[in-house]
Amino acid sequence: MSTLPDPAWPVVVLALIQVVDGVLCVKPARFVAECLEAVRWPRRLWRLLPPLKFGAAAGLVAGVWVPLLGALTCAALIAYFIVAIAMHVAARDFGRNLFVNAAGMLAISVATVSYSFLA
Repeated sequence: MSTLPDPAWPVVVLALIQVVDGVLCVKPARFVAECLEAVRWPRRLWRLLPPLKFGAAAGLVAGVWVPLLGALTCAALIAYFIVAIAMHVAARDFGRNLFVNAAGMLAISVATVSYSFLA
């Protein structure tokens, strides 16, 4: 692992995506609510998502200067999206939510850790 992520821009982009996702989860946008309902995520737990997303963004931003934290945050996002994919599969939700949202974010997270921290 390098001293600093090189390049750092994928880490910053992933952090921005997490901030936007967190904002969309505060009062869930319709498509976010539909996604959560599709996987049968309990409504009482929806309030946990914004702090998780904002925490991931903070870990990624800090990871620009503390690479181990950035790589660890990317790994946590990878685990999060693997669980999300499993939940979509278990719920037999094989549409846009699975392939664009969960799988797309998994790919972005894997690419970020690979490109910025492991290259």
